[in-house]
Parts: sequence; C-alpha cells; structure tokens
Amino acid sequence: MAEGKLFSSYDLAGVPLSNRAVMAPMTRSRAIGNVPNELMATYYRQRAGAGLIVTEGTSPSPNGLGYARIPGVFDGAQVAGWRLVTDAVHDEGGRIFCQLMHTGRVSHPANLPDGARVLAPSAVALEETKMWVDAEGDAVEMPAPEAMTEADIEAAIEEFVEATRLSIDAGFDGVELHGANGYLIDQFLSPHVNRRDDAWGGSWEARNRFALEVARRCVAAVGGDKVGIRLSPYGVFNEIPHHDEIDDAYVALAEELGRIGLAYVHLVDHSSMGTPAVPDEVKDRMRAAFSGAFILSGGYDLERANADLEAGRADLIAFGRPFLANPDLVKRFEQGADLNEPRMDSFYTPGEEGYTDYPTL
Repeated sequence: MAEGKLFSSYDLAGVPLSNRAVMAPMTRSRAIGNVPNELMATYYRQRAGAGLIVTEGTSPSPNGLGYARIPGVFDGAQVAGWRLVTDAVHDEGGRIFCQLMHTGRVSHPANLPDGARVLAPSAVALEETKMWVDAEGDAVEMPAPEAMTEADIEAAIEEFVEATRLSIDAGFDGVELHGANGYLIDQFLSPHVNRRDDAWGGSWEARNRFALEVARRCVAAVGGDKVGIRLSPYGVFNEIPHHDEIDDAYVALAEELGRIGLAYVHLVDHSSMGTPAVPDEVKDRMRAAFSGAFILSGGYDLERANADLEAGRADLIAFGRPFLANPDLVKRFEQGADLNEPRMDSFYTPGEEGYTDYPTL
C-alpha cells in the first residue's frame, strides 16, 4: 500500500475531507438543456472517493452559458438537478463544491438561451479560438462581446451571489469562483481584455476589483468557509496573454482574498499542457500571502503531489484528467495500480461513453 500525506485527512474551513486529493473541475458537456441530470449524478458518485470534488464550470447566469450543454445554477430545475448530484456524493461520504463559471466573451449566441447576451469587460473578441455549436455541428468563430456597463457589472456580481445561495440550497458544501482560464473574472484581471479606464480597470488594483467584489459579496451571503476561488496566473487559455505586472497583481489579490476570509485559493499551472509555467516563487508568494487553504493543480502524479504536500507548498492537490479516467483514483494510488488512459474523443460528447464507463478496480 502506498503511503504519503495525500492520504491523510484535512479540515477545510470546517469541512472534513477524508484525503487531500481534489477532483479538479472539468467541463464534460452532459447537461442537456443546461440542467444537471441522473447521468451526471452517477458520474460524480463514482468519484466520491476524492477528498473534495469541484464540479465542472456551472454558470450563475443565462449570459454565462457559453459552451454547449454546460449546467447552470440559476433556476429551480437546475437546483433540483444538482440536488441529485450532491445527494449522490454525500451518500458515498464525499464532499463537493460547485464551481461558478461565467464564460463572458468565451461564448456564442447559439449556445445561449433567448435574451441572453455575450458580455465582457471590454469589446475585445477572441481572434483564434472557436466555439462548438450543436446547431451548426461544428466549431465556429465567436463574435465580439458587448462591453459591460456599470449596471451589467452590478448585475453579474449579484448573479454570482444568488448562484452561491442556490448552490447551498442544492446541497453543495460550498462554491468555487472560477477566476481562471480566461472566463469572466479572469477577463477583468487581464489588461488585454479589460481595457476600461473607470473604477474597474486601468491599473491592476482596479482590474482586481471585480474578483474581490464577487468574493466579498459571496462570503457575506453564505460565509467564507463555503467559498473558494480558482486562479491561473501565467495561464494563456482563451487568449489571455502574459503582462509585466502579473506577479504583484496576483500576490496582492491573494492577500486581499485572505482578508475577505475565503476558504481556499486553488492555483492552476497549465504548463503540463504546453503553457508557460507559473514560477515556484510566485506560487510560494501567493501561498504566503493567503491565509486560508492552498490547492495546487496541474499535471500532478502521486509522487509530486506527496512531495509538494510534505514540503508545505500546498494543503491539497487537485487532479483533473486522472480523475476523469479513473473514478477510483485514490484507491488506485493507494494500491499502486495502473491508471486508465483518458479517451479525448469523448470528453465533451453527450452520453455515457467516455463518461461513466471507465472501469474501476
């Protein structure tokens, strides 16, 4: 049997975790009509051996449903659907947070319900990235978003707050604000997308404001023990380029998030997928600046996870694709068993194949 700190229990702001392995959020596109369902409940139940599950990105708003078949958490049907999932995970002794993801400019009108809008801090279109649209049967170019007005910004913040409340109503142990990977919160953090010259942009302090205001109000609504955030400094996904002030901006952001009282910061490093690595110095500075739990994510195997936990560089380690393909990942780690390989051609297709049919030991 394998040993190591990954298998030890952890108290996450009062939420007891049976181990320190986190199932990272992964878009799977199985929510037909944007409503969670029994198939999704089976998928998450299978993976309840994780110390903590963070769900796939879930929109707090009709405006944030940028991708085909992603779930929301802003109406009664969605809350009822998510209750199937949380009950399933809790029945197996697991813990689960809902990741709130507003896609912002990473969207296509054909994927949105009637009346919804493609919004961003500024009207800056994606130039190279395309979006799958079921109605077209293909990936298509995305239009330029509308630049958000002050009223739009206020409305979006309140949508995050209401979605946080509804997530708790749906039985989640907490929520993770998706401030990474080029989605709306990250768009406000980026000078490439946020070209505003008002109180929401122009300096990194002003660009940090949206993330901090969302966090502050969500904490006020349900308590800091139920709110975390995911960040991706140095991430270039969805055309978010590097900028010179990024280190200081993110360290200051982490410090202020700690003052607000968030349960955790979840820092993702996509260098295993070919993006620039987040320097260890930046990770360590952010960990030192933030007073809550610290989660590291990005290309981890068991050996590196245990090494970073033992060194005190993180409290928890998140795994993405290994959990996708191995519902019993923690048990496989414990037994030194071989891992299933993920089947990329079924990552985002509807149905059971490549979703709930991966074998367990």
